[in-house]
Amino acid sequence: MNDGPFGAPRFSLIIPAYNEEAYLPWLLDTVDEARARYVGGPEAIEVVVADNASTDGTRQVARRRGCRLVHVEKRVIAAVRNGGASEARGRVFAFVDADTLIHPDTFNAIDRALSTGSVVAGATGVKLDRMSLGIATAYIVLVPMVWATGMDTGVVFCRRENFRAVGGYNEKRLFAEDVQFLLDLKRLGRTRSQKLARVTSAKAIASTRKFDKHGDWHYIWMMFRSLYWLLLSPHSLDKFALTYWYDNRRRVPPAGGDDANHSRKRE
Repeated sequence: MNDGPFGAPRFSLIIPAYNEEAYLPWLLDTVDEARARYVGGPEAIEVVVADNASTDGTRQVARRRGCRLVHVEKRVIAAVRNGGASEARGRVFAFVDADTLIHPDTFNAIDRALSTGSVVAGATGVKLDRMSLGIATAYIVLVPMVWATGMDTGVVFCRRENFRAVGGYNEKRLFAEDVQFLLDLKRLGRTRSQKLARVTSAKAIASTRKFDKHGDWHYIWMMFRSLYWLLLSPHSLDKFALTYWYDNRRRVPPAGGDDANHSRKRE
């Protein structure tokens, strides 16, 4: 189903990655299986790895596995997603984190959802790669929000034109850029009588490595502290974000500063 211009692929699966040589091969193994299962044929799906200046073997893994490789310097996850999308050729964009495993029926399930004409965008949802009381409690707290908003995580997808219509991911955000992205698409859908879809028949498997690192109960604490910081100390929330999501590994350029236009090049 190569239905893009000049034989462009149907899907572009975009994977943001910073030092993911350990996890990326596992994800790509599941992508290979899902491509093989896709009714439009594996050639209808391209895989784009947006490398955020990794210092390990991430780029080598991507090249060896036949992925399109895009370099993004700006150390903001929204910029990395946008950088991958800027070089993607597919008519449908799908975004997935490098420490995730996707379902074998992922691309077929997304196609079925989009073929209804009533869907502006969506996500597959996730299962977690392990469970404990603390992790289950965090999961239970989040589930009602997913039900109430129709927004989910996992493999997030939309048509290329809708990605462009909402301006992609907000690069001023250090975190929660995926939430705003789906909110923007949800608003766009309302103008077209379209909705967000939760394609739960093809749930991805998400890594619990943040719980492994910070403890199984840390997410509950983090949600309450984040609400406090959001209301009373936004600067503290940004400082926490740098530690939690970016590990202070490299400078994050200020929004609108000299580094606001992230540099990209494709291999």
